Amino acid sequence: VQLQASGGGLVQPGGSLRLSCVTSGSISGYYGIGWFREAPGKEREAVSCISISDSSTRYLDSVKGRFTISKDNAKNTVYLQMNSLKPEDTAVYYCAASLGDPVPEQYFNVAEYYTYWGHGTLVTVSS
Repeated sequence: VQLQASGGGLVQPGGSLRLSCVTSGSISGYYGIGWFREAPGKEREAVSCISISDSSTRYLDSVKGRFTISKDNAKNTVYLQMNSLKPEDTAVYYCAASLGDPVPEQYFNVAEYYTYWGHGTLVTVSS
């Protein structure tokens, strides 16, 4: 099982990026996909997650209204559209797959709940 995250880069404050997470097998084989980020000197935190079966979602409060998670089952891909980026969004972003529903609040920020992880993609928001 492999997850490949891509789409990071350098962007100015207020700009946008779209991250992609491609799974090696059918995306339907997982219950959920989540995006986490880890900034220098900070703990890894959950940013967003989506249930593959019913497309329910959850977001970190600080990204609500700016980030949107979506999926394309045919392409085995989950996207994270990031708009109105801020310097504090700078981090390495990781995608991960869970075998249980990650959307309930008690599981949202629990990295151990996810079974498979991809390599990160660096997002730098700076002028």
